[in-house]
Amino acid sequence: MSKRTGSRNPIFLGLVMELKKRSNEQDVNIWKRVANDLEKPTRQRRIVNLSSISRHSKENEIIVVPGKVLGAGNLEHKLTISAFQFSEGAREKIEKVGAKIIPLLELSKENPSGKGIRIIG
Repeated sequence: MSKRTGSRNPIFLGLVMELKKRSNEQDVNIWKRVANDLEKPTRQRRIVNLSSISRHSKENEIIVVPGKVLGAGNLEHKLTISAFQFSEGAREKIEKVGAKIIPLLELSKENPSGKGIRIIG
């Protein structure tokens, strides 16, 4: 018998399960894609710097990062950013610019259809 791998964090597992459930209820693939990206091993999860988010986004856009946001670089405009994790530096810079941070589960409740959401990473 092989050793079990993967996350054992009940909060994380609940998030992934809830995103898949919302995807099936709304018949929308964006939440299933985010959940599948989060299920990947930690070393394969997306890690995105603020400079990359700033470069590939527009003012007042909704951005989802299925992984972690790091604080390298600067954010040039206001956005709504949702991710599984944020570094402390990224949180400070995002709040300094006036952008919003929303947890993934809350964003899936506010926007169940996934309209106007861009996945970066």
